[in-house]
Amino acid sequence: MTLAVAHSRGLDGLEAPPVVVETHLANGLPAFALVGLPDAEVREARDRVRAAIVNSGFEFPSRKITVNLAPADLPKESGRFDLPIALGILAASGQLPAAALAAHEFAGELSLSGELRPVRGALAMALHAAGDGRDFVLPSLSAREAALTGAGNLFAADSLLAVCAHLCGRERLERPPVAVDAADAPVFPDLADVRGQAAARRALEIAAAGGHSLLMIGPPGAGKSMLAARLPGLLPRLDPAAARASAAVLSLAGRFRPEEFGRPPYRAPHHSASAVALVGGGNPPRPGEISLAHHGVLFLDELPEFDRKVLESLREPLETGRIHIARAARQAEFPAAFQLVAAMNPCPCGRHGSPECACTPDQVARYRGRLSGPLLDRIDLIVEVPALPADELAGRPDGEDTATVRARAAAAAERQQLRQGKPNARLEGREIDACCTTDADGTKLLRQAAERLGLSARGWHRILRVARTIADLAGSTELRAPHVAEAIQYRRHAQ
Repeated sequence: MTLAVAHSRGLDGLEAPPVVVETHLANGLPAFALVGLPDAEVREARDRVRAAIVNSGFEFPSRKITVNLAPADLPKESGRFDLPIALGILAASGQLPAAALAAHEFAGELSLSGELRPVRGALAMALHAAGDGRDFVLPSLSAREAALTGAGNLFAADSLLAVCAHLCGRERLERPPVAVDAADAPVFPDLADVRGQAAARRALEIAAAGGHSLLMIGPPGAGKSMLAARLPGLLPRLDPAAARASAAVLSLAGRFRPEEFGRPPYRAPHHSASAVALVGGGNPPRPGEISLAHHGVLFLDELPEFDRKVLESLREPLETGRIHIARAARQAEFPAAFQLVAAMNPCPCGRHGSPECACTPDQVARYRGRLSGPLLDRIDLIVEVPALPADELAGRPDGEDTATVRARAAAAAERQQLRQGKPNARLEGREIDACCTTDADGTKLLRQAAERLGLSARGWHRILRVARTIADLAGSTELRAPHVAEAIQYRRHAQ
């Protein structure tokens, strides 16, 4: 037989469209042609596949080889097509039973020795391949990652030779283990290490309980970054659906580790990050930091030092929880339901209000003006983190530890899930009317705040969401004036 067909998967955003790998052997001078819109990584498969076949003990045919990756209009990238290309050549040359390829899909990069190396996007490919009725063969590390989808059609392989033995019926491949090792549970920094800063600790607890965005303003060394690093320890583990969604995005970027399954991701890009690095893009489109932080935390330190255009690109994802990347030739949509935590100094020198500050009012205004009003309006909690006095620095930490605060935040988050099935920060429209109805005193207080602070409709709703979380932390089913009053305190700096 001179024609063989193998099945694989491409990647298009979070989608994994099927790719048919057709291999044809013809008479003529020896040649190896790859067609079907392959990029440089795929074209280099010719040399990897040739060496892998020979070093695995097979014969590489001295004929004219044509490999077609269909559909032809879908760009093909990465080394995941090495394995199906090699199997197609072996089947077309009669060294493997071609009929065995029809019941399987394959993805894996080959080393020159024939060993299989892991590929990006294994989890996303497995999610889409589960309903096609074919077994999916992946490198062992990638198969362990893909097994977290719960799909029962996966096989793990370490080498081209092992896959060939499986297809010939001589030695069956193993199913990848599904269990995640709980012994690798992370040890997060303890909130008890933070000295003082009662207001900031309270805001951090509210953010953890309701999934709210948070901006901390204070001088250098006050503890802003220290507080942000302790937020992941306050968050509960993700439910299975959210964990799979987060893992699928991380898998696309090659950043996922199976032992981290179920943990909210924590991303902290440097302030020199470009817009593409933050929100995604490129050709083909890749997820950015906001998508890698899906169902987790995105920490932006030194917020005004980010390019303004970069920060403005966060406005839509903060509202919608998704980012749509549109380019002339390609479009892609990635999830981006992240929790924004940011930190900034009050002025360029960082010591605004102290005798050491030499910043003029114009300099302070320009510095704070790097953050636009619409962006600040999308942040739920804005809290000051003042410099610590000497007696607090010299004393012992006296605040609650992470475990105590996490228990309260988890209880409040559970109340939200039972009531509306989502965090308070994600309430919209009629959900706010249904879940965030205040008493008469609370409504009166909110109206007064709207007049004095000039609240937008978005600001009004964000106060209600935060107040609902404060009530949940207090174990109150009703939304009352004290809850609204505390929530208003976190909106003063946004106006």
